[in-house]
Amino acid sequence: MKLRRNIFANYASQGYSAAAGILTVPAYVKYMGAEAYGLVGFYGMLQAWFLILDAGLSTTLSREVARYNGGATSAATLAQLKRLLEVLFAAVGVLGAVVFYVAGPSIATRWLQVSHLNLNDVVYSIQLMGVVIALRWMSCLYRGVVTGFENQVWLSGFNAVITTLRFVVSIPVVAFVDSRPTTFFAYQAAVSALEVALLMHQSSRLMPRPDATTGGWDWSVLRPAMRFASGIAFTSVIWVLVTQVDKLALSKLLPLGTYGEFTLAVLLASGINLLSGPISTALVPRLTNLAAGSGHAEVERLYRRFTQIVCIVTVPAALTLFFFSKEILFAWTGNAELAARASTILGLYALGNAVLGIAAFAYYLQYAKGDIRLHLIGNGIFVVFYLPMVLLATQRFAAEGAAWTWVIMNVLYLLTWIPLIHARLAPGLHRRWLLHDVARIALAACIPFAASPWLRLSSDGRFTSAAVAICYGALSLACAVAASRDLRKAMLGMVRNAPRAAT
Repeated sequence: MKLRRNIFANYASQGYSAAAGILTVPAYVKYMGAEAYGLVGFYGMLQAWFLILDAGLSTTLSREVARYNGGATSAATLAQLKRLLEVLFAAVGVLGAVVFYVAGPSIATRWLQVSHLNLNDVVYSIQLMGVVIALRWMSCLYRGVVTGFENQVWLSGFNAVITTLRFVVSIPVVAFVDSRPTTFFAYQAAVSALEVALLMHQSSRLMPRPDATTGGWDWSVLRPAMRFASGIAFTSVIWVLVTQVDKLALSKLLPLGTYGEFTLAVLLASGINLLSGPISTALVPRLTNLAAGSGHAEVERLYRRFTQIVCIVTVPAALTLFFFSKEILFAWTGNAELAARASTILGLYALGNAVLGIAAFAYYLQYAKGDIRLHLIGNGIFVVFYLPMVLLATQRFAAEGAAWTWVIMNVLYLLTWIPLIHARLAPGLHRRWLLHDVARIALAACIPFAASPWLRLSSDGRFTSAAVAICYGALSLACAVAASRDLRKAMLGMVRNAPRAAT
């Protein structure tokens, strides 16, 4: 019941966050301009690169919290680990902010292709980005504690409040106070400071009481977790390289305004990740808890069931964004020219993100069992091939080249490396997982689009075509649900029990 409640809370919170982040973008572009929004996209990319410095420590702390809940570690060890990581994170955050302050002028003049914005405003914005990134970096540590304790209902409500402040309230700020990017980033810094303070307070409430801990500074508590943390650190580096190197290269190659349009398309495609994110956030601590005990059969059952759920929610959405990308972009922005330029990028990144969300389940299984060696090797091989391919494609075909590379490489990883992971950690699982939990649902979701004559038609209506796209997405979702044996049985059971519950 708690797992279901956490998943529902995560979906409500992240769904609201996704909606707020996506629906407010046209307002930002309207009041700030496409070039200033390009700075916002550049900030998002820099924040992702900054996560490399995490070195797997916040994820390790979250895992240790889950292990503490499962009785695999002591309260004293957990409290000591949190205290040491707070010091490390604070030091790295301050250092990062200083680096951004010093490098701001060089980034503005030698990297970004600024056309219309005031150069001093760009420099000051980059320096403010450093402050925002440092504060949000600290919040990751405390957020990991709250997630590990499965206190996700509170976290979901908190995220909704912060999202409202960060995205919704900032619109009147740039609309009526000052539309310069410096004002936007100064406001974001204030919101991030509030976020860190409240998360720090909540994590302290959840941690074991002082009388259950030891005093002083015991750096030895880091050693048992460092092997796992080093693996996560390598994974984080690979993840940032894989997901951000295209954006880094394009921030140099494209004019800032065009980069802003690219950011729009990638942001909308990232909604696919947000559909699967709440499930993994709630599932991973539970899998870790079960794997720490003797619930191996339950681990596999949950693993397969939630793979089906992720396929059901992500594949129909990705297909809708792929086949109706131009219509959806036009309905979202009201700019037909922008929609035409960015539609291919949106569709391809959406498909690639759906494949990535499915392939990520193999990582969840390794994470729960504390053995991520194959994940590290696989990601290392992936990046060896991906980096030269994406850089070459970006140089030759710009954003569309990066998008095609993203789809192709994720499909190859799913088909070639995931079988090896399953063979090691869950022998006999892969064939059933791929055919029954993934392929059957994905093929069923394709039926409405394959049979649709609408795809060969066009419409000038801004919202008419988008409404049709939503209808086809709903049909695709219904087909995907019908193809899932577990979910179909669960829904039939609910229907049968409804009259009994009513009495």
